[in-house]
Amino acid sequence: MIDLKNDNLIINKEVNENLENILKKKVFSNGYIFYGPEGIGKKQTAIKFIKEIFNQYYPNSNIEEKIVDNNHPDFLLVEPTYFLKGNLINRSETVSSTNKKETIRIEQIRKMKSFLSHKSIESGIKVVLIVEADLLNEAASNCLLKTLEEPTNALFILLTSKLSSLLDTITSRCQLIRFKSLSKKQLEIFVRNNSDSSILNFGDGLIMKDLINAADGSPGKILNNIKMWNQLSDEIKDKLDSPLSDNLEILKISKIITEELGVDQQVFLINFIQKKWWRKTKNRNMINILEDLKINIKSFIQPRLSWEVALLKIAIKDL
Repeated sequence: MIDLKNDNLIINKEVNENLENILKKKVFSNGYIFYGPEGIGKKQTAIKFIKEIFNQYYPNSNIEEKIVDNNHPDFLLVEPTYFLKGNLINRSETVSSTNKKETIRIEQIRKMKSFLSHKSIESGIKVVLIVEADLLNEAASNCLLKTLEEPTNALFILLTSKLSSLLDTITSRCQLIRFKSLSKKQLEIFVRNNSDSSILNFGDGLIMKDLINAADGSPGKILNNIKMWNQLSDEIKDKLDSPLSDNLEILKISKIITEELGVDQQVFLINFIQKKWWRKTKNRNMINILEDLKINIKSFIQPRLSWEVALLKIAIKDL
């Protein structure tokens, strides 16, 4: 078991300086896009930024709490949703991971436009925060674009880890704020500062090295990776230490993985063994097979069969 002291995230200093300069000048763009890897602090930074904007109009000690609770009269949170029994469910309302495909729908953008049609109550400006804006479907993207083109007393902040997935016309109408990935050394320091430093040598240090490599420069992701690792059974850890060659073992472990792990845990496991097996084999074809597996798992395409096919392909190619 790997223990962490807390879940503090490192906030990008360059981003903070940029936003502080914007606040000081009090000249705001119509829209901002905060982009960078997952778990780098984009949402936390956006909430702080919105708080300071509102404070310029109507200082209040509990503004941040209202924003976090999506309970401020001049603030609207738009996040990915999915349908469950005919009802539209926000991601934040879900306690655990779901097998439903999430997206941001045109109904949500229309609701946003209704929100913007009313005058601000406390702040002289309205702010819309769109989480994972890359999940806007086509109709929602086009509707948002029209809203961005219209003069409104509103400020939009879009968060994304996949900037290229946004419409170019949306990107061109917003100021880009880049959140940079941390280096592996910075992530190692982050883990050391947030845990018992002895875990860096856990398993001769190779397990932590693989967890850091799978974090792609994201402090939030390394925290999540460590939690995910702790949730894996010893059987899964042992069986997937290296690529499997026995067909029966492949069928067995595929069954265990899909019965024990949710989608997010399976995606983590694929990311982890990609880094681990690459370190051991340096075989690009194997990495591509696992990447295809990841796409299938994220798309909810027959998880057990997807695992079986991917691991059998790797075994057949005698990697």
